[in-house]
Amino acid sequence: MELTARDFERIPRGNLHVPVREFARLWWTAERRGDAEEAAGLPEDSFLTGVQVTCRWLANAIVTVQRPGGSVRQWAHAPITDTSENAYEELVEVETQAAERAVAVSAPGQPGFEDGALATLAWAWRRSGVPPIEVEQTSAKQTG
Repeated sequence: MELTARDFERIPRGNLHVPVREFARLWWTAERRGDAEEAAGLPEDSFLTGVQVTCRWLANAIVTVQRPGGSVRQWAHAPITDTSENAYEELVEVETQAAERAVAVSAPGQPGFEDGALATLAWAWRRSGVPPIEVEQTSAKQTG
């Protein structure tokens, strides 16, 4: 998914308990990494997909979905409950609880989609732990 400045400007601040700049960096990194893996023909990383889908929903992003009749643009759906309702504070809490339940009943093993969604919600909403994936840091170049 290609992100624009407008995508970042539209992020509802109330959906996050981390600085929007940090969230935007996570979202951008997740999308970029997913695009690179797809271009390389790698199998889908379900944990990363959980991070991407959750970021899109928290940001109230418009996504393009492939349907049998062609592509359709729509609001991002919630990662666990799959509601088409845009994210807002109370619904983010409900989704976080649903992600906790989904992870609790999922089979142990390699982290999957639900784990990626919960890790993103725990970090962005509950401000618990670290970003769910390693985030590329920007650094200012010194000249002189």
